[in-house]
Amino acid sequence: MLSIVVEHIFLLVIVTLISVLQNAFFATKVEREGKEHNNKTAFERVSCANRNCMDSYPTFLAVMWCAGLCLNQAPAAFAGIIYLVARQKYFVGYMGQTSQSTPGYLFGKRVLAFLILMCIVGIFNFLLLRYFSSDYKDTLEMITNAASALLLIP
Repeated sequence: MLSIVVEHIFLLVIVTLISVLQNAFFATKVEREGKEHNNKTAFERVSCANRNCMDSYPTFLAVMWCAGLCLNQAPAAFAGIIYLVARQKYFVGYMGQTSQSTPGYLFGKRVLAFLILMCIVGIFNFLLLRYFSSDYKDTLEMITNAASALLLIP
C-alpha cells in the first residue's frame, strides 16, 4: 500500500528535497556574507535575494504538489526543477547588478504560471469526472508532458 502511494509522489519528494538543499545553500551564503563585516552592501544584497526567494517558496511548493497530485507528477517535478534553476539564476544575478536578476525572476514566474495552469486543469478534469463521468486525464497528461518541454525555451 505504501509503495503505491510513494510511486505517485516520489518525483515531487525529490524536487522538494532538492529545494530544501538550495534553501540551505542560500542561508549559508547569507551567513557567510554576514560574518564578513567589511562589505555591508554585499550582505544586504544576499539577504534581500534570500528573502525574496523565501517569499515565493510556499507558493512554489503548493502549486508543484497540487499540479503533481491533481494531474501528473512528472511534468510538475520537471517544472519544479526548472523553477529551482531559475531561482538559482535569480539569486546569483541579484548579487551582481539588480538587472541581472530579472531573467531568473521572469523565468520563475513563467514556471509558476505553468504549474498553476496544471492545477486548474487537474481540478477541472476531476470535476468533469465526478459530475459528468468524462475523464480526460490521459489526454491531459500527454499535453502537459509535451508542454513542459516548452518551459526550456528562453
